[in-house]
Amino acid sequence: MHSMTIATRSMLSLALIAQAGCFGLNRGDPSQSHFVLGLGRSPASAEATGPSAEVPGVAVGLRPLRLAEYLESPLIVVRRGPHRIELSEFHRWGEALDQGINRTVAGYMGAQGSFRSVDYAPWPTRAERDFVIQLQILRFEGSAPDGPAVTEGEALLLASWEILRGGDDAMLARGTTEYHGPGWALGDYDALVGLLETGLSELADDLVAALAGLSAPRGSAAPNRSERWHERG
Repeated sequence: MHSMTIATRSMLSLALIAQAGCFGLNRGDPSQSHFVLGLGRSPASAEATGPSAEVPGVAVGLRPLRLAEYLESPLIVVRRGPHRIELSEFHRWGEALDQGINRTVAGYMGAQGSFRSVDYAPWPTRAERDFVIQLQILRFEGSAPDGPAVTEGEALLLASWEILRGGDDAMLARGTTEYHGPGWALGDYDALVGLLETGLSELADDLVAALAGLSAPRGSAAPNRSERWHERG
């Protein structure tokens, strides 16, 4: 009995020493950084970029968006070459990415058009909406060629979207937005998040232009963004 107690104590001591050694190995690791997307540009800054699309009195709702499965991790993704992705243990999203993207897109849209409201799910109940938007985010990451000598890449956003009529979900328009933000210095995650947010502003531009075309009276001219989105007749 006594010998078993000594053996047990020895095993516990060895386990504690090993555990302490493991903790010591992690002390030199960099601290985690967490990032969030913004609220979209303010009306004042939107006016500085040019006239907004005309969508007077229109209420819009963004449904919960669909993320590509590999983007559902809280770790920020960097694509290296055509097939390999890296997940950064020390650079993470500080919020659910789907909620952050919807919030930012709604903010940019609300700053650009004369909407009655632009809400994102979960939105207030019993509120009627003229249009409902379904987003699918296929790419939202840094991207760079593979290789040890590479120091610069780009931010990459690829999104498909559908605009549905409020009430009966009839399909009114659909399109794809692809954004490449060049000049990203690998390892600068602050800059990467900023470039990705610029991509979301481009996505909002496409959505506002499509909504303006759907809202325009028959026979009136609508913004021409056909190079970036295709309206389904």
